[in-house]
Amino acid sequence: MGAGLALMGIGVIGILAVVLMVKNLLYVCQPNEVLVFSGRKRSHGSLTTHYRIVKGGRALRRPFIETVDKVDLTNMIIEVVVKNAYSKGGIPLTVQGVANIKVPGEMPLIHNALERFLGRSREDIMRVARETLEGNLRGVLALLTPEEVNRDKEAFGARLTEEAGHDLERIGLVLDTLNIQNVSDEVGYLDSIGRTRSAAVRRDAQIAEARAQADAAEVKWRNYQAGELAKLRAAIEVARRQNDRRIADARTKREAVIAEQLADVQAQLAQAQAEIAMQAARVEQVRLQLQADVVRPAEAQRDQAIARAKADATKIIEHGKATAQVLKDLSTSYRGQGAAGRDVLLMQKLVPVLQQVAGTIGELHVDRLTVIGSGAGSASGGELATKLVATNEQIKAATGIDVAQAVRAKLGAGT
Repeated sequence: MGAGLALMGIGVIGILAVVLMVKNLLYVCQPNEVLVFSGRKRSHGSLTTHYRIVKGGRALRRPFIETVDKVDLTNMIIEVVVKNAYSKGGIPLTVQGVANIKVPGEMPLIHNALERFLGRSREDIMRVARETLEGNLRGVLALLTPEEVNRDKEAFGARLTEEAGHDLERIGLVLDTLNIQNVSDEVGYLDSIGRTRSAAVRRDAQIAEARAQADAAEVKWRNYQAGELAKLRAAIEVARRQNDRRIADARTKREAVIAEQLADVQAQLAQAQAEIAMQAARVEQVRLQLQADVVRPAEAQRDQAIARAKADATKIIEHGKATAQVLKDLSTSYRGQGAAGRDVLLMQKLVPVLQQVAGTIGELHVDRLTVIGSGAGSASGGELATKLVATNEQIKAATGIDVAQAVRAKLGAGT
């Protein structure tokens, strides 16, 4: 009996030990958390780690080999406040916003979160996320003007979400939402923009009112213009009818006026024709008088001048022919006499030159200059030339006149 109780006690203790051991080794994962079993090498596709992840289930921890950590997947609400962040244009702005951030529960994003935040508190994770968001917020503000930030906060938040989402994913966090609540500045720039917009709204309203008044005035004056135009058209029609009446009256009087004007024109034409006949007779009379007084005497003088010119020309031609014949005969005679002929010709040319020389010299008187040759040979010719040269030099020395040059000039002028 005692042995049976002892065995039952041992069995109960064993069961309790197994239950306690299973309770210590069995982990149940809630839907909003992830269990990380660290200690064994695992492959997650192309990624190899030394941990395994359990999400929304249960798993046993291998004793002495694995350790278990919990990662909370619930959202973290972070208030983002950036003061005196300079926008594009150098205007400092203060931006307030709210962001919802959480740790991703899927690979490979959770791998980045486990490497950076495993074992750290949620406050540390929120602080890192807040600093990252503030840095991204300052970077996006530097690219936008205050007007762009204040005009469309949703577009500004979307751009900030796009910029911050990439940076948060690198550290293993996911940005669910980001809302910009307020944008302000300490220098009153946005207030001036608001006043400017209010002024623009008032201006647009005034412009619309002025346009409406202008349209009404335009309609009024168009109606007035239409009335005036109708009056002018009526006056034009009256004037046109009066003009038609005047034209009809003028047409009835036209025939009489035309007949009268034709009679005057015909009388003037007859007078002009008579004047033309009289002027033609006068022209003929003047022509005949000019013919008798000027033309006929001029023609007679012309005929006499032509006759005299022909007589003079005949005389000159005959004289020229006789002179040419004499010169031709003289040339033939001189050529037949040879050197003696040339000497006679030279002496004939020299006598007028000596007369000219004697006229220029008062005290020198030459009665006669005789050159006698010794014969027709070359010796007599040379002797005569020598004497002529000597005589020329003596005359040139006494009077300064070169007889030979004067003879040559004379002969050249004679030829």
